[in-house]
Amino acid sequence: MITDTLSKSNIKNMLTTDIVNVKFKKADGSERLMKCTLLEGWVKEYEKKTEKTRPVSEDTLSVWDVEKDGWRSFRYDSIIEIYK
Repeated sequence: MITDTLSKSNIKNMLTTDIVNVKFKKADGSERLMKCTLLEGWVKEYEKKTEKTRPVSEDTLSVWDVEKDGWRSFRYDSIIEIYK
């Protein structure tokens, strides 16, 4: 996968400086191409809708999906391709 050549910090850095296309394999096995970012001015504060808590995982990254206008996440090891 792509994480063999890019570190987690490199991927995060790309997302904090630009809008990036990330192609990844979803949990159901299908592929998805998501236009996403962590760029200030694009992301909105997370609005908690339930009292449930989810443990923080070092294996996943939450990003702002600019086309769906919402928070989404993917696993680092599922990334197939990442580009601007």
